[in-house]
Amino acid sequence: MHGDPATIRKILTELGDTWAVVGLSSNQSRAAYGVADVLQRYGKRIVPVHPSAETVHGEQGYPSLDAIPFDVDVVDVFVNSRLAGPVADEAAAIGAKAIWFQLGVIDDKAYDRTRAAGLDMVMDRCPAIEIPRLH
Repeated sequence: MHGDPATIRKILTELGDTWAVVGLSSNQSRAAYGVADVLQRYGKRIVPVHPSAETVHGEQGYPSLDAIPFDVDVVDVFVNSRLAGPVADEAAAIGAKAIWFQLGVIDDKAYDRTRAAGLDMVMDRCPAIEIPRLH
Protein backbone atom coordinates (compact mmCIF):
# COMPACT_ATOMS: atom_id res chain seq x y z
CA MET A 1 0.00 0.00 0.00
CA HIS A 2 1.36 3.39 -0.97
CA GLY A 3 -0.46 5.48 1.60
CA ASP A 4 -0.76 3.70 4.90
CA PRO A 5 -2.40 5.75 7.67
CA ALA A 6 0.71 5.79 9.88
CA THR A 7 2.91 7.23 7.10
CA ILE A 8 0.24 9.77 6.14
CA ARG A 9 -0.02 10.90 9.77
CA LYS A 10 3.76 11.06 10.18
CA ILE A 11 4.26 13.19 7.06
CA LEU A 12 1.41 15.55 7.91
CA THR A 13 2.17 15.98 11.61
CA GLU A 14 5.79 15.12 12.42
CA LEU A 15 8.20 15.77 9.56
CA GLY A 16 8.08 19.55 9.37
CA ASP A 17 5.99 22.30 7.90
CA THR A 18 7.86 23.37 4.74
CA TRP A 19 6.23 21.81 1.71
CA ALA A 20 7.57 22.32 -1.80
CA VAL A 21 4.64 21.93 -4.20
CA VAL A 22 5.98 20.87 -7.60
CA GLY A 23 3.68 22.01 -10.38
CA LEU A 24 2.12 24.86 -8.37
CA SER A 25 1.44 28.00 -10.39
CA SER A 26 -1.01 30.88 -10.07
CA ASN A 27 -3.52 28.99 -12.26
CA GLN A 28 -6.49 28.82 -9.90
CA SER A 29 -8.21 26.10 -11.93
CA ARG A 30 -5.43 23.60 -11.24
CA ALA A 31 -5.71 21.18 -8.31
CA ALA A 32 -2.31 22.24 -6.95
CA TYR A 33 -3.62 25.76 -6.29
CA GLY A 34 -6.46 24.56 -4.04
CA VAL A 35 -4.38 21.92 -2.28
CA ALA A 36 -1.64 24.47 -1.48
CA ASP A 37 -4.31 26.75 -0.01
CA VAL A 38 -5.55 23.96 2.28
CA LEU A 39 -1.99 23.13 3.37
CA GLN A 40 -1.41 26.81 4.22
CA ARG A 41 -4.62 26.94 6.26
CA TYR A 42 -3.29 23.99 8.30
CA GLY A 43 -0.04 25.81 9.06
CA LYS A 44 2.23 24.53 6.31
CA ARG A 45 4.64 26.83 4.51
CA ILE A 46 4.15 26.16 0.83
CA VAL A 47 6.93 26.70 -1.69
CA PRO A 48 5.74 26.89 -5.31
CA VAL A 49 8.00 24.99 -7.72
CA HIS A 50 7.20 25.64 -11.37
CA PRO A 51 9.28 26.72 -14.38
CA SER A 52 7.56 30.14 -14.25
CA ALA A 53 8.65 30.59 -10.58
CA GLU A 54 5.50 32.57 -9.81
CA THR A 55 4.57 33.84 -6.38
CA VAL A 56 1.51 31.86 -5.26
CA HIS A 57 -0.52 32.35 -2.07
CA GLY A 58 2.01 34.99 -1.03
CA GLU A 59 4.98 32.62 -1.26
CA GLN A 60 7.96 33.11 -3.58
CA GLY A 61 8.18 30.50 -6.32
CA TYR A 62 11.29 28.72 -7.61
CA PRO A 63 11.94 27.13 -11.00
CA SER A 64 13.22 23.83 -9.53
CA LEU A 65 13.71 22.05 -6.22
CA ASP A 66 17.46 22.63 -6.26
CA ALA A 67 16.89 26.39 -6.64
CA ILE A 68 15.19 26.61 -3.21
CA PRO A 69 17.72 28.27 -0.86
CA PHE A 70 16.43 26.67 2.35
CA ASP A 71 15.52 23.21 3.64
CA VAL A 72 12.35 21.53 2.46
CA ASP A 73 10.62 18.92 4.61
CA VAL A 74 8.11 17.44 2.17
CA VAL A 75 7.89 17.53 -1.63
CA ASP A 76 4.31 17.36 -2.92
CA VAL A 77 4.29 16.31 -6.59
CA PHE A 78 1.62 17.53 -9.04
CA VAL A 79 3.21 16.45 -12.30
CA ASN A 80 2.38 13.73 -14.80
CA SER A 81 3.33 10.24 -13.57
CA ARG A 82 5.98 9.88 -16.30
CA LEU A 83 7.73 13.00 -14.95
CA ALA A 84 7.32 12.17 -11.27
CA GLY A 85 10.24 9.75 -10.86
CA PRO A 86 12.93 12.33 -11.62
CA VAL A 87 11.19 14.77 -9.24
CA ALA A 88 11.32 12.15 -6.48
CA ASP A 89 15.02 11.62 -7.15
CA GLU A 90 15.64 15.38 -7.02
CA ALA A 91 13.68 15.61 -3.75
CA ALA A 92 15.91 12.95 -2.22
CA ALA A 93 18.99 14.77 -3.53
CA ILE A 94 18.03 18.06 -1.82
CA GLY A 95 17.49 16.30 1.51
CA ALA A 96 13.71 16.27 1.75
CA LYS A 97 12.33 13.99 4.48
CA ALA A 98 9.30 12.81 2.52
CA ILE A 99 7.70 12.79 -0.90
CA TRP A 100 3.99 12.91 -1.58
CA PHE A 101 2.65 11.95 -5.02
CA GLN A 102 -0.82 13.41 -5.56
CA LEU A 103 -3.92 11.52 -6.64
CA GLY A 104 -3.27 9.88 -9.99
CA VAL A 105 0.52 10.32 -9.77
CA ILE A 106 1.90 6.78 -9.71
CA ASP A 107 5.43 5.47 -10.25
CA ASP A 108 6.14 2.23 -8.40
CA LYS A 109 9.85 2.26 -9.24
CA ALA A 110 10.22 5.81 -7.86
CA TYR A 111 8.32 4.71 -4.74
CA ASP A 112 10.71 1.80 -4.23
CA ARG A 113 13.81 3.99 -4.82
CA THR A 114 12.54 6.66 -2.45
CA ARG A 115 11.76 4.19 0.33
CA ALA A 116 15.14 2.47 -0.20
CA ALA A 117 16.79 5.88 0.24
CA GLY A 118 15.16 6.15 3.67
CA LEU A 119 12.48 8.72 2.88
CA ASP A 120 8.83 8.43 3.76
CA MET A 121 6.50 8.43 0.79
CA VAL A 122 2.81 8.49 0.00
CA MET A 123 1.55 7.92 -3.52
CA ASP A 124 -1.85 8.46 -5.20
CA ARG A 125 -3.30 10.37 -2.24
CA CYS A 126 -4.18 14.01 -1.56
CA PRO A 127 -2.94 15.80 1.58
CA ALA A 128 -5.87 18.25 1.38
CA ILE A 129 -8.20 15.27 1.85
CA GLU A 130 -6.06 13.60 4.53
CA ILE A 131 -5.05 16.54 6.74
CA PRO A 132 -8.58 17.51 7.94
CA ARG A 133 -9.05 13.92 9.13
CA LEU A 134 -6.17 14.44 11.57
CA HIS A 135 -7.61 17.60 13.14
